[in-house]
Amino acid sequence: MTPVVSIIMGSTSDLPVMEKAAKLLDEMEIPFEMHALSAHRTPAEVETFAKGAKGRGIKVIIAAAGMAAHLCGVIASMTTVPVIGVPINSTLDGMDALLAIVQMPPGIPVATVGINGALNAGILAVQMLAVGDEQLQDKLAAYKEDLKKKIVKANEELAKVSFKYKTN
Repeated sequence: MTPVVSIIMGSTSDLPVMEKAAKLLDEMEIPFEMHALSAHRTPAEVETFAKGAKGRGIKVIIAAAGMAAHLCGVIASMTTVPVIGVPINSTLDGMDALLAIVQMPPGIPVATVGINGALNAGILAVQMLAVGDEQLQDKLAAYKEDLKKKIVKANEELAKVSFKYKTN
């Protein structure tokens, strides 16, 4: 099975956040790979990965990094494959990583989700892949319908909660 999505993290300490994207890709039956690469500690490996991604059949890259968060932009600078950046909350409440990822120079876009937003990165990757895949669009529609059902159920449960001055 050839992967079509790459999940790249600056360190394996990012795995607890990034596994949310991995679980969604698994649920959607999308083949993916995971690597730990560092723009600062393994720049040659990052370059090899980024320049070879398209040729290996990768359609979307989800890249996560904390602090200076250069990994996402470095990868985006070396490939035409769409890159989704996930800022990791490691210092400064993740704001340093968010700003580093979202503020790319013209010509080097990185789609950026919220701090620790790996699940949204996974959903965005699925949406990108689903543009040309009706079966995947159906899976995504079912996933979103399940989200709606969870809220409906939550409201039903809230209706049973009793307080002296609660009116509904």
